[in-house]
Amino acid sequence: MALLAVCASAPGTPALADAGPISFAPCANNNDYACGHLTVPLDPSGGTPGVITLAIRRHRAPVGSEKTAVIALAGGPGQAALPFAEEFATVLGPIVSTRDLIVFDQRGIGLSHALSCKGSERRLLSPAPGPAITACANEIGPSRAFYTTSDSVADIEAIRQAGGYEKLVLYGTSYGTKVAELYAQEYPGHVEALVLDSVVPPNGPDPLDRATFAAIPRILHQLCAARACAGITSHPVADLARVRARIARRALYGRWIDGHGHRHRVAISAGDLLETLLDGDLEPTLRSEFPAAIHSAAGGDTASLARLLERTAGSEEASEQEAPGERFDQPLYYATTCEEDAFGWSRAASPRRRLAEATAQIQTLPASLLAPFARTDVLGISDIPACSFWPYTTAAPAPDYAPFPAVPTLILSGADDLRTPTANAREVAAQIPGSHLLVVPNVGHSVLGSDLSGCSNDSLQALFAAKPVRPCPAAAAPSILRPTPLAPARLAAVAPARGNHGLPGQTLEAVLLSLSDADRELELQAFGALASGELEALSSLRIGGLRAGWAQTVHNKLILHDYTYVPGVSVSGQLAAGGGVLSVGGSAAAAGTVALARASLSGALGGIAVHTEGTRVQGGAASSLALSRLRLSGLR
Repeated sequence: MALLAVCASAPGTPALADAGPISFAPCANNNDYACGHLTVPLDPSGGTPGVITLAIRRHRAPVGSEKTAVIALAGGPGQAALPFAEEFATVLGPIVSTRDLIVFDQRGIGLSHALSCKGSERRLLSPAPGPAITACANEIGPSRAFYTTSDSVADIEAIRQAGGYEKLVLYGTSYGTKVAELYAQEYPGHVEALVLDSVVPPNGPDPLDRATFAAIPRILHQLCAARACAGITSHPVADLARVRARIARRALYGRWIDGHGHRHRVAISAGDLLETLLDGDLEPTLRSEFPAAIHSAAGGDTASLARLLERTAGSEEASEQEAPGERFDQPLYYATTCEEDAFGWSRAASPRRRLAEATAQIQTLPASLLAPFARTDVLGISDIPACSFWPYTTAAPAPDYAPFPAVPTLILSGADDLRTPTANAREVAAQIPGSHLLVVPNVGHSVLGSDLSGCSNDSLQALFAAKPVRPCPAAAAPSILRPTPLAPARLAAVAPARGNHGLPGQTLEAVLLSLSDADRELELQAFGALASGELEALSSLRIGGLRAGWAQTVHNKLILHDYTYVPGVSVSGQLAAGGGVLSVGGSAAAAGTVALARASLSGALGGIAVHTEGTRVQGGAASSLALSRLRLSGLR
């Protein structure tokens, strides 16, 4: 339950923040930031007693006026901002050299009286959290009505007044853009500029996710633009439609191999496909594997798709195990989302009735808007099933049509963003006079944190230097984000390695493909370990083969155990930087042995001498070792 202290304000009396300035002291773990707190009313209108203390970090501008500050707002609702203070400063760059940077955990998050409901919080993550939503809301109590966006806007104004600032630059990402937008509408005279990254409109998000469904075909075609999917598929949307139709007829399953070579049956649902596409906003390698995986599944080979879905599930589990200060606050998420999103149902109705009303709305959606998905898929990614159980304490908020101030504004949208599609950014840009909309290629959600081209950062600096904001040039995706090759469904579909012939040549090519697959899987696992801070995991990585077997890195060696990428061709043995020997077998293979030396593979398969020069081998298993053990461990 939120930790609330009762204040002396009488009901109906406007409640004010502490009149004095915020008392800052050096942060214990970072001398570049000062830590402070500000006590604000629970109810900004003063109608309900109680207070909340906001945790704040301030980075002083080395030069410039003390009358302006940048307020950096995290996403969510439910994401703590304080753990990302240094990242905000890095992203904003020179802008915060002349303005103070203020970062705070919004009410109900992190160190600002985080909401919790210990009796039911774990069940909020279940596939059907409805009853837990009711229990959690009741545990929080009537104060749950005071965690909306407008309440956070009042907190920002309290911080501005207590900090002695005349103007604010509001920088928001995702849900943080909605907070920034509403502040600009409410307090236009105190806004110097807006930086809106991955936009949620003032009246968003849309509970039916219409913009997301509409963007899916466009983004899949973008993945395959400029012949990026040559040799993979020419119709990724049609492939997805075929798989979706197959799921509608009967249950679909795949088989995933873990890092010990154990096989697991994986159910494949339409919701899983949607979640993988959405998670690709934040982990773009998931999306780079999607065209090949969905094309294979459309042809009946579900191995690549099962592996992809398992990796999606693994990334979600990792996010649930974040450090407490960085953990997403689910109770706050529902307190904000359920109270203020425009679900269109009667708040006095029962959960069953609300769900029926929402389902009726979904049935009116044009099938063409949702294709290649269907109306039955809308609830799967929506908050409708959960929020239908929310016990409301207030009336539905009125739509927001307030004007925006004509201040310098940069609106950033990833061209590949499904969570907050570019349609959202265009909607807001049309409402802000003189705003600059920048659509960034090859980027999903959270542009400034993931744009490798530098275009968005250049535009940000240009805005504050009063220089032209120029469009981002078209560019090919980085190699790690390009669509991955199609996994052969049989050895007969594999062309012989260059300079080799017949079954031995095909088997040699299958070995090369297996090493390249192991290379990518180890690289992805190593980067995942780095991203999660699990550096000790780099000393021993384990991956499963696509079809069977497994591989591991131990003491600067790559060890393969019947690693199988092409059906019927297994690879075993050890490789190190100086070379190694591989044994090749399997029901379809020309069995034999090949050796790695001077970055070339040579040996005998099926009694026939085979050989290939080593540029591809250097990009295969040898680089797995370098990436996952040597280069990455050097970043410790």
